[in-house]
Amino acid sequence: MSGQRWGAGFAAAGRFVSEIEEAAQNSAQPAAPLKPGYVLAGDEIFLQEKCRAAVLRAFVPPELRDFCLSDIDLASTNIFEALDQAQTPSLMAPFQVIFIRNVRQLYTRGAKKEEFAALNRYFASPNPQALLIFVADFLRIPADARRMEMDDKNRYERLRETLGEHCGMVELSRVSEEDAMRWAVATAEDGKAKLEPEAARQLVDALGADMMLIASEIEKLLLYTLGRGKITLGDVETMVLGAKQRSLYELTDAISAKQPSRALALLDGLLNTSDGGEDSAIGHLYMLARTFRQMLVVLEKNVRDQRAIWQALWQGFRIPPFAADDLIKQARRYKSKRELTRSLRLIARADLELRSSPPDKRLVLERLVYDLASEPKPPSPWASAQLSFES
Repeated sequence: MSGQRWGAGFAAAGRFVSEIEEAAQNSAQPAAPLKPGYVLAGDEIFLQEKCRAAVLRAFVPPELRDFCLSDIDLASTNIFEALDQAQTPSLMAPFQVIFIRNVRQLYTRGAKKEEFAALNRYFASPNPQALLIFVADFLRIPADARRMEMDDKNRYERLRETLGEHCGMVELSRVSEEDAMRWAVATAEDGKAKLEPEAARQLVDALGADMMLIASEIEKLLLYTLGRGKITLGDVETMVLGAKQRSLYELTDAISAKQPSRALALLDGLLNTSDGGEDSAIGHLYMLARTFRQMLVVLEKNVRDQRAIWQALWQGFRIPPFAADDLIKQARRYKSKRELTRSLRLIARADLELRSSPPDKRLVLERLVYDLASEPKPPSPWASAQLSFES
């Protein structure tokens, strides 16, 4: 992996890891002297964990972990206490590592003059036996830094002008899809397996280049294909939930666009690639119901962009990052809440039918998808009266 040219986030993390390892191995005369503090800037959790792991390997022996490692949250502990701990030598360990989280607290309302004055005093004469790591995950640095939003640019400049005066700045930008694919291929090779290009693309697309999820799924895929020496597109579609979800969003796209023939073809493909064949019908129905409920919330709250969707959908009811724009587009194809509630009623009826052990579960799903993707028939006067009564 070291021979490849990586994007900004991977490169910054790599430089930080090398600096930490060099300082730990050659503590007497390192090529790049260890700085008294570093700022991990950016919300890319995967790279944050990579940097943290390097620090722990270098300076935190497992047997001394309780004595030389501290995690301080500025939401509950003020910066004065954190600096006092850094300045006080540990009686049980020769070196201290202090991770300081919720750095946003230093940049909330108010000038925070006393806090920054205390930081300036500490770094004017830092404890050489302590290392401070500030985790500034309150800003987002995209893979292409030129696309950083103005608010994040201002936060980053403020960070650089304050903590950056004394600390090394480590810019952990989001990982691009190309870097995510390269990492997945290289990690599979380390595990003695060849990740086929189309499989790597599907993996990254399905998980929205979320590196924590990709790392977890690669581990599962290596176990699943152990001894075979390769990971195929079929393996990804079988094992990775996000890949199945992508197929489902393609299905709901055809349904919301009122394209019954395309919807039925997509359903056929979804059923044919499912582990349980038609026995997985309940699972597909559950995912359809969940997606239509999410669309209902999006329509009710008039969600128009990705930022708003994370506020509208609560924890545990959210969607994969890659699906946000698709879900918004699909929801907005429905003219009213009534259309979506009709779809949910059709799904509920199909669920009841599936649980009654029908002779052909596939037929139940096909009929449901056809009905969902077709324009509703004008209701009879009796049905209209019943609908009005139900409302």
